[in-house]
Amino acid sequence: MIKQFNDLAANERTYLAWLRTALALIAFGFVLERFDLFLKIVATSGADSLMTHGNALGRETGVLLVTIGMLLIPFSTVRFASTVRRIRSVSEHPYDMRGVLIPGVVFFLLALFILLYVSRILTRS
Repeated sequence: MIKQFNDLAANERTYLAWLRTALALIAFGFVLERFDLFLKIVATSGADSLMTHGNALGRETGVLLVTIGMLLIPFSTVRFASTVRRIRSVSEHPYDMRGVLIPGVVFFLLALFILLYVSRILTRS
């Protein structure tokens, strides 16, 4: 039997959830970065008003999401390894919420930015 298996398994599931989140950010960033291709196709089909606003902001947002997703992978790996050390340690360690709050705030700001970007495109079309 592995000592503290439940805690270690929970930590591993959390790590895999962070990796899925990183992969989702990378995929969504790629889609958002390529959204200009969709707008070009729509513009050639007669809806020119969509294309006149440009889409540089969408491309930059997509690249930013891919970058944040890529940075999330080493962040989550370090957090996973640190938590494994703390679980296996015999001494008590305080819980640091910054490792969860900081990405939460970053994700909220990204979601807000994307909402404003999409609403700007929809209101101009």
